[in-house]
Amino acid sequence: MSTPNSPSMLQALSPSDSGELEQRRVLFAEIDASCRLPVLLLFVSGLTWLLIGTVLAILASWKMHNPGFLADWAWLTFGRVRPAHLNAMVYGFASESAIGISLWLMCRLCRVPLLYQWIIMLAAVFWNLGVLIGVAGILAGDSTGIEWLEIPSYASPILFFSYALIGVWGIITFRFRRQPHLYVSQWYLFAALFWFPWLYSAANIMLVLAPVRGTVQAAVNWWFAHNVLGLWFTPIGLAAIYYFIPKVIGRPIHSYYLSMLGFWSLALFYNWNGMHHLVGGPMPAWLITVSIVASVMMTIPVVTVAINHHLTMAGHFRKMKYSPTLRFMVFGGMSYTVASLTGVLMALRSVSEVTHFTHNTIGHAHVGMYAFFTMVVFGSVYYIVPRLTRREWPSAGLISLHFWAAALGMFLYITALSVGGVFEGLAMDNPDIPFLDVVKGTLPYLRIRTGAAFLLAIGHTAFLINFVWILARLWRPYRQATPMIIAATQPESGPIKP
Repeated sequence: MSTPNSPSMLQALSPSDSGELEQRRVLFAEIDASCRLPVLLLFVSGLTWLLIGTVLAILASWKMHNPGFLADWAWLTFGRVRPAHLNAMVYGFASESAIGISLWLMCRLCRVPLLYQWIIMLAAVFWNLGVLIGVAGILAGDSTGIEWLEIPSYASPILFFSYALIGVWGIITFRFRRQPHLYVSQWYLFAALFWFPWLYSAANIMLVLAPVRGTVQAAVNWWFAHNVLGLWFTPIGLAAIYYFIPKVIGRPIHSYYLSMLGFWSLALFYNWNGMHHLVGGPMPAWLITVSIVASVMMTIPVVTVAINHHLTMAGHFRKMKYSPTLRFMVFGGMSYTVASLTGVLMALRSVSEVTHFTHNTIGHAHVGMYAFFTMVVFGSVYYIVPRLTRREWPSAGLISLHFWAAALGMFLYITALSVGGVFEGLAMDNPDIPFLDVVKGTLPYLRIRTGAAFLLAIGHTAFLINFVWILARLWRPYRQATPMIIAATQPESGPIKP
């Protein structure tokens, strides 16, 4: 079904007059040039935090089956390394990459160059300062002890201030847009830009600055932890998928109405999720039940999005062989479906009795945070950076190594923790099995987890080499832009070769 939602409609809407088409090409080139410094700064910063988070992840994973490793270093104990890893990845890598992708997408979809670049540059500097102070504070022992909000209270205001600048920029860009249509990708981007400050400020106020009491803290904590993935990272990930798949394959999204249903059902049901993680806890029964019902209702947006993406891709899956962006996007889109449907299953009381307090929960979180969102980030970067630098990616081999190392590493990681977590939960429910034996039974799965972490590190290293290499081509002896990327300032409709 043809719809104005798809950016690939640009080609269909382009006039036959070559002069007007040339104006569009010039506009895209101007937009990319205006985004170059801010977006590259965010991507470089995000990649730096990705590498830091990867090192911390390997240390934390290794300590799970070898707790004596670096035990004499207080700042490298598991209780500090693990939350430092989580916050470096969530607020350092994932959030900065999400902001960078949102900047570029918003400018492209609004058909305006990046306005007031200094706002974004200032926001990026303060954001990195906040993350640096926060992660250092966690390693120094100042963690709040609140999952996903371990960053000390003296660092959180810095993050909020920098995000306020980004929010102002989003409003300004929308105000001066030249494109009257609001694309589906813009719905998700605007929603994410407004939802995150609400989530982050409310959770910090109720848990850190003026803490609520008793079991309400647990309810607020899981409300934030669940929604920061579902109402911050998920909308940006879906916005990217809705934009890049049509761009690469050269056809519009299958159904505008399915897109609408998927967006509004996500907005309606997801914010009620989270409480199902407290099944069996001292919480009001109605609160848990409402959360379970909302979790089950999430099958509506998930199945809707999956159908829309699949029917859009129908007949074009072979293009994944040539397009790194399409490869990562399809993997991420499929992982979104898996993460959401398994989340629905885990919300049921009978299933939660087994999986709760086990490694299965950690495995499930990585399906959403890495297999879905992070893979979408990688695919977006592979598409955006050549248009910012007007250079080809230097090595197709490194792109393939990155994809397969990340895909295989995540498959091993999720499988080990998911299967091991089920056995762990069944063993804990058996009163005849001592708890120490339950812990020992998880060791083989934890060792597989560490092996998977090394595979992910290989993929990240390949990504780093390629990224630094393409940036090096901005200086001598690689001054001249390649014809393919210059042509990519036109309405892109075909697969992009590595």
